[in-house]
Amino acid sequence: MLTVDFNRLPVGPGDRVLDLGAGGGRHAFEVLRRGADVVAFDMDATEMESVAAMFAAMGKEGEVPAGATGDTVVGDALDMPFPDASFDRIIAAEVLEHIPDDMAAMREIVRVLKPGGRAAITVPSFLPERICWALSEDYHTAPGGHIRIYTLAELQAKLKASGLEVGGHHYAHGLHSPYWWIKCAVGVNDDRHPLAKAYHELLVWDIMKRPLATRLAEAVLNPLIGKSVVVYVRKPA
Repeated sequence: MLTVDFNRLPVGPGDRVLDLGAGGGRHAFEVLRRGADVVAFDMDATEMESVAAMFAAMGKEGEVPAGATGDTVVGDALDMPFPDASFDRIIAAEVLEHIPDDMAAMREIVRVLKPGGRAAITVPSFLPERICWALSEDYHTAPGGHIRIYTLAELQAKLKASGLEVGGHHYAHGLHSPYWWIKCAVGVNDDRHPLAKAYHELLVWDIMKRPLATRLAEAVLNPLIGKSVVVYVRKPA
């Protein structure tokens, strides 16, 4: 399940791409399939071990174009172990809402991005996130959880203040917001609740099959209740 639109953030052979806060690696895997060199970066060493194993499996299955590489690095988004101007593209998907000093993280993104380089920054969008916070205290008080709710204007202003040129934006995962509202209402950790379980099965089916009906529904829902907002930025040359 991709949040970033790779038509808006094109990557390919010759590009060096950082997936900041890579988590399970969903965007890193897509970048590698497109033939770019990708570094999956996260503070969770266990997650990075799983991503490295998947990179290796993809190579064995012939899913990696010739010359493309996938690496993993464990570290802190506020002090990344990369030289200045290391990457052509950066993806920071659902990361900044977890970081107390989000402006410091943005400055690190600017530092390691090459002049003229582009990035995609995604965070939970305001309305769906605000409903989740209202429905469940556990949703936003768990250790390592979300510590802020961004408005689009705030996110864009902070990115501009960090030295980035802000381009277009879009919303994603409109079908996923009701699932999280259900989870917050019945218990964030209660995956066995019949309603939450049924909706989760619907989402898995949609991800696997991508039928026209749900694609059309999501296209309508995304601008209204898209779970994530994606902002595309550029570092001035």
